[in-house]
Amino acid sequence: MGSITRSLSNNITTGGVILPAGITNDSVSAVTSFANASGGTLILLSTQTASNSATISFTTGLDSTYDAYEFHFVNIHARAGTLFTFNFSTDGGSNYNVTKTSTAFLAYHTESDSLAALEYNGNWDLAQGTGFQPISQDYSDADNNMGGTLQLFNPSSTTYVKHWISNINTLYDVYSENIFTAGYGNTTSAVNAIQFKMSSGNFDGIIKLYGLKKS
Repeated sequence: MGSITRSLSNNITTGGVILPAGITNDSVSAVTSFANASGGTLILLSTQTASNSATISFTTGLDSTYDAYEFHFVNIHARAGTLFTFNFSTDGGSNYNVTKTSTAFLAYHTESDSLAALEYNGNWDLAQGTGFQPISQDYSDADNNMGGTLQLFNPSSTTYVKHWISNINTLYDVYSENIFTAGYGNTTSAVNAIQFKMSSGNFDGIIKLYGLKKS
């Protein structure tokens, strides 16, 4: 029995609790792999930075390696008050025009505490639409920006439609807005690219693509 195993076995109570003495810097550093560790870890695949950019496109990384992907938005700032949008591609980015059906709602609250509400946002719905899907609005004041995530599930499936969920918080003028948008790309073709852009004008910020490690 190895030294790591002996140390650990000597520091486990009869109730199965590992005592602090059983975990040390030496024992942890000696472990070379966790082959049976559970899944659920986010793996950073790529990062793109927008600097007065019209579009940001991810044309690699969406494949069958992972069952689910997440895009993280950091300090997305529009150069003009406009909507932050996305669209899918099934041909590697030659066309961004996947048919989508979606729904959206938001909660908002002003800095002055004068307005607050939870409401359905029918203006952003798509019903079998091929256009770009809005997921946030952004005001062009110097300190206004947005951050959040977009989750995409099993984009490489050639059997099922492609579900997605976004959750974004934005400072819009003097409003804190928490915006939820969800839907599906109504295609059984593999989705292999995605593009982000404002409905008009350019934007700044960072977009990170993660893969969710399979269990």
